[in-house]
Amino acid sequence: MLKKEHSQTVNVDPQLPVTEQPVGVMPRISFERACLLAKMGITTIGDLFFYIPLRYEDKRNVRKISTLEKGEQALVFGKVIECGVQKFRRSRKFLTKAIIEDESGKLHCHWWNQRWPAESLKPEREVIIFGKVDSLHPPQMSNPEFEVKVGYDNSRLGIGRIVPIYSLTEGVPQWWIRDLISRALDRFLKDLPHGYVYESELGFPSRPRAVQMLHHPAVPGEEELARKRLAMDELLDMQMEIQRRRKNLLALAHGIKCPGNNLLIRPFLKNLDFTLTPSQTEVLREIRADLNSGVPMRRLLQGDVGSGKTVVAASVALMVMEAGYQVVLMAPTEILASQHVKTFRKWFEPLGVRVRQWTGRLKDEADSMELLEKGSAAGKTEIVIGTHALIEDTFQIEKLGLVIIDEQHKFGVDQRERLLKKGSWPHLLAMTATPIPRTLGLTLYGELDISSIKHPPEGRGTIRTFIRKRDKLPAVWEFVKKRLIEGRQTYVVYPMIDETSNPELKAVEAEFSRIAKRIAPFKAGLLHGRMKGSEKEYVMQQFAHNLVQLLVTTSVVEVGVDVPNATVMIVENAERFGLAQLHQFRGRIGRGKENSFCILIVGNSAEDSMKRLKILAESRDGFRIAEEDLKIRGPGDFLGDRQHGMPSFRFAKLLEDYALVQRARKIAIESVQEG
Repeated sequence: MLKKEHSQTVNVDPQLPVTEQPVGVMPRISFERACLLAKMGITTIGDLFFYIPLRYEDKRNVRKISTLEKGEQALVFGKVIECGVQKFRRSRKFLTKAIIEDESGKLHCHWWNQRWPAESLKPEREVIIFGKVDSLHPPQMSNPEFEVKVGYDNSRLGIGRIVPIYSLTEGVPQWWIRDLISRALDRFLKDLPHGYVYESELGFPSRPRAVQMLHHPAVPGEEELARKRLAMDELLDMQMEIQRRRKNLLALAHGIKCPGNNLLIRPFLKNLDFTLTPSQTEVLREIRADLNSGVPMRRLLQGDVGSGKTVVAASVALMVMEAGYQVVLMAPTEILASQHVKTFRKWFEPLGVRVRQWTGRLKDEADSMELLEKGSAAGKTEIVIGTHALIEDTFQIEKLGLVIIDEQHKFGVDQRERLLKKGSWPHLLAMTATPIPRTLGLTLYGELDISSIKHPPEGRGTIRTFIRKRDKLPAVWEFVKKRLIEGRQTYVVYPMIDETSNPELKAVEAEFSRIAKRIAPFKAGLLHGRMKGSEKEYVMQQFAHNLVQLLVTTSVVEVGVDVPNATVMIVENAERFGLAQLHQFRGRIGRGKENSFCILIVGNSAEDSMKRLKILAESRDGFRIAEEDLKIRGPGDFLGDRQHGMPSFRFAKLLEDYALVQRARKIAIESVQEG
């Protein structure tokens, strides 16, 4: 027995804008249907307005049956000449068949396990059919849409126009949601605020007109023009907020001036056993201007793996210390923090600069070393290097002048702000070895100025990348053994720590003992995220000093491991990792003068991944790899779960809309400055 759905219309609230009116203000919406709409994310009139169609079907042109082509979607008018249901004795399946005829020929239509078409498709009735042509001998459609012809007006099939196709949930027919959105447009669209007024400049429709075009495009292409107009609104909202924050920073902040006296930076650069590249020098010139501007620096430094960001960060730290301020460097892992402590102590101890470590495991207030007394470098001249522990209330610093955040995409925006509040408007240098696609740079990091180290240091060997299926593993291990005999070291990365039910997915703990036996007499070390900090530090020290020749590990080595003697990187189940992450793994090798080799091992069922991985094999350009990774995974997965503050867009497409992002940024800058 059919249950009647009861409808109760909600009164319009004059205090609410039209987009916030509940969907219940529309008549003929039952409680059951309202629940289904909520499941689809539709609770307000605004949700209806901005419910984006999945695709569109062009139902403007009626085709003669004799002109149909295989594979096309077509609209046909005709008369039913035969319809019936065929049953199959050996199964419970049945097939409804109908033959539709026009003056040019006959069309055969089939509906599997559906009896209801036979109730409507009576002989001699005129009908409208829309569907995909499966074959031509005879012309045939499977499961086409149809309705008995009653004219063009109010046709559920949308005859005579371009029809939107929406994402649905069970219990909501396509014709019903189209009808609901059409009625909402008729009743409320006139009350939709126009929003930003810039359409004459960009050739866009008004906001209400764009919403109308989104659901009812008159000609192909109008729906894309509507999307761009509505995307521009989203981008402008975001850019206006970014520019207001920048304006407030300039108005409220009293930046620390660090003109520099070269007492630290000159001997530092002189003592280096290499010369800075022109790209590094240019970046330092930009940063020095920031430090001396009287406005707090907010700069993102991006450079490919191995491009020399650390020495730039060290130089910037010394510029700030020359002005009498302290520096904090935050890294995402204890391994990376320890690596930085080791490097900075080697560079800074001869200058009399104290390097302190502050992590969850180790908080050394005094350090074991003696502070070298060297004139103005003595006293409070120091850098504190740590992890998330630096954000905690227990960490305090007296005269903070600069915050450096390494691999900044591993931290949330809130964490960054909490660290900055340890001082009074300190400068900020955020660093990343994951190149940011241009549109993400202007959206997620719109409040930061961006500098790029474009060329790596000279004198490094080349890196060659290979993709191999698992049946080639014996040859791969022979190659590894040769490199070990030559005195080189190797990384082997696995996606999991423990074994899973998937036989193709390898785990680091299960593989470690097998590998240790395979490479004997050479020594293997195990490293993964569940180990204690002291254990990880011990293994890394063993590998760094070549007491361990092969490191069996997980993605914990993605950043911060710098062992120039390691020239081979093997990644098992490479199809499980994103391109940007694989590029980071590859960056652990090629840090010395010897040529290096990255070998990506894919599972036997990973055929679709081969094309994606070939991008990595063919290119060392981190920006191209990042763009491709963003296309494949989308912004959320590309950035990772920890990166809070990622804008949520309905209409904007970050890879396609770079020109819109630039225009929105320009309009927002001009608007905020004038306001």
